[in-house]
Amino acid sequence: MSAKNDTTTDLALLGVLAVLWGASYTFIKIGVETIPPVTFIAARTLIAGGILFAIIRWRGLSMPRDAATWRRFAFQACLNSVIPFTLIAAAERSVDAGLATILNSTSPIFTFVFTALITRHEPVTVRKLIGVGAGIAGICFIVGTEALGGLGHELWAQIAIVVATICYAAAAIFGRGFKGLDPMLPAAGSMLCGAVILVPLSLVVDQPWTLTPSMASILALLGLSIFSTALAFVIYFRLIHTLGSVGTTSQAYLRVPIGVGIGAIFLGESLRPAVWLGMAFVVVGVAAMTIPVRKPAFAR
Repeated sequence: MSAKNDTTTDLALLGVLAVLWGASYTFIKIGVETIPPVTFIAARTLIAGGILFAIIRWRGLSMPRDAATWRRFAFQACLNSVIPFTLIAAAERSVDAGLATILNSTSPIFTFVFTALITRHEPVTVRKLIGVGAGIAGICFIVGTEALGGLGHELWAQIAIVVATICYAAAAIFGRGFKGLDPMLPAAGSMLCGAVILVPLSLVVDQPWTLTPSMASILALLGLSIFSTALAFVIYFRLIHTLGSVGTTSQAYLRVPIGVGIGAIFLGESLRPAVWLGMAFVVVGVAAMTIPVRKPAFAR
């Protein structure tokens, strides 16, 4: 396959990933209405991990056996599922799905900050710095309006989503270390490790056998687990290797209008004027940092 075809495939997969993760916020919003966040995310990681493991066996692959790789899977699980999944699920009990989408879309900003300050594996440019500034301004417009109204419950929920976003940024960089593995192996390994951490916690905290979830919440959990987690993570780890950490997180600016639109259509949500302004800054900032610049023919 030619380089051009490879690029076209990667860009198409980036669009698919944006749709899958854009829909995830609506799935979560519906799911946590009758399923507590820890149990909801424990089930999400268990179902997704089981599906991925079954596909791996069907493909004739085998999971790594060395302890070092599994420790890396467990650390990736904490960064990419256990902490951020749970924080977002808890936050969406009081925050709209569209607003969660916007705040969580700032992951490329934090990915770039970590890259510039710590790993330095991708170049720092003036345009990217401008993008960071615009993205941070967007977050301030969104979260700042709540802060002016006092330290309400929704403010803490929004901060929780920003913390989850920082975890995703760190995970995108750490995920580069799995380059020698088939993309499905770290996806399955991290999901299974997440389930091992969260299922016992769910049994203690929520006693899930006492719950009576609605059919809508159950269907949302299945849609989230199968499509927005299992399938999405396979695509995610492939793109981490081909597009890089910042390039892969660029689906965030595509995810914003998709996630907001899905929330508006299926949940009847609407955004405050300050949030629309913040969303504009976020989209511009993320796009400025992630849309590639055409290089001269003589440039490396």
